[in-house]
Amino acid sequence: MKPWPTILIACLLTGCAHFESKPLAPEKSAAQLDARRLDDAGLKKFADQNSGGERKNWPPSKWDLNSLTLAAFYFHPDLAVACAQCRVAEASVKTAGGRPNPTVTAGPGFNSTTAGVTPWMPFGSLDWPIETAGKRAKRIAEAEEISESARWNYVSTAWQIRSGVRAELLDFSTAQKRAKLLQKQIATQHEISRRLEQRFDAGAIARSELVTAQMALNKTQLELSGGQSKLADARSRLAQALGLPLAALDGIQFETDFSLSNLKELNSADARRAALLGRADIRAALADYAAAEENLKLEIAKQYPDLHLNPGYQFDQGDNKWTLGFTVELPVLNQNQGPIAGSKARRELAAAKFLQLQSQVIGAVDRAVTGFGAARSQLKTGSALLDMAVRQQKSVAAQVKAGAAEQLDLLNAEMELNAVRLAQLDGETQLQSAIGALEDALQRPADDFNARKILPAKSQP
Repeated sequence: MKPWPTILIACLLTGCAHFESKPLAPEKSAAQLDARRLDDAGLKKFADQNSGGERKNWPPSKWDLNSLTLAAFYFHPDLAVACAQCRVAEASVKTAGGRPNPTVTAGPGFNSTTAGVTPWMPFGSLDWPIETAGKRAKRIAEAEEISESARWNYVSTAWQIRSGVRAELLDFSTAQKRAKLLQKQIATQHEISRRLEQRFDAGAIARSELVTAQMALNKTQLELSGGQSKLADARSRLAQALGLPLAALDGIQFETDFSLSNLKELNSADARRAALLGRADIRAALADYAAAEENLKLEIAKQYPDLHLNPGYQFDQGDNKWTLGFTVELPVLNQNQGPIAGSKARRELAAAKFLQLQSQVIGAVDRAVTGFGAARSQLKTGSALLDMAVRQQKSVAAQVKAGAAEQLDLLNAEMELNAVRLAQLDGETQLQSAIGALEDALQRPADDFNARKILPAKSQP
């Protein structure tokens, strides 16, 4: 027996992929998710790789926005999904570059009416397809644009994760600061109520004055109770934004200073330009449109039929008979007009979606710039009011020290100061929320832009 058929089959099987089972175990994956912690060794390695060198003090004593963002990039499942989608898109490029395989037809023939050398007439033929009109190159170009869109969607997902971490950290910080201010306010109101109660017992004031102070105290206590509930909820949402279980935040200290002293007023035109040239979703939409164009080119190219070369052989009565031929589809009944029309419609849809996204981005940028200016102006007014309240408290304290005012007057001044500080906290939170909205509109951190240099160069977004 000749060995070459066996060798040929072995060579063909060598290049074949083999299935490897990877079953999912819900109990095991759930346990792995529940065991995630911020002191994970893999997270340290990830942080070292993405921060330009090894970090000596790890984990940090206080987790700021940047370190928490790295942790979210490492743990958050949405980024893993986006990464997997990128790999799927990259695999489609390889698929698009594949060439059609030739086919072989072979079989026996038998002539029952001949008495020649042999009645058997074995035959064989080869069908070798040849794509025309550059269809393979157009398929590859379309797949590459789809892969490009997937990569930009990955970047957009990463930004959304960072934005979520910032928003939840801000909510947690605000709830924490509010709870501390309310506790201080309650302590002051307790002392006021105690002193008023002494005066009431002495007959120096009416009951209504005491009741008013006690009602204010009860209202503040209710507000603190609600604030503590919001603090617990904010902590839970922060853990979710990081892709961690709630227990992973036990004992963790956070750096919640969001101040940006160098951030100045932004020019709306520059902000628009930065967003329209730099946002990942804009880039993804452009890639989607380019993919639709490449698909249209491919469908138009399919009007032109592929060529099939058909050489053949037959052994007939001791004679070796060879044939040469070709097969081509005649595009007389169907010229691929339906798929071409569908591809044109999809290109128009991609263009409409891009314009829709541009309009949404422009609106978001304008609102963010306006909101940032308004919040900054409001905070400036609140700061002036806070300065006045601080001066008033110091003035009353000096009067008490000089014997010109009572301790109760100082407590009332401190209560007013705490109320102004609570209002100032609201103003600071509103400003930071406006900065977050501006960052989301531009899809870049606030540290990267200011009034004079929102882009590195006019020609390089």
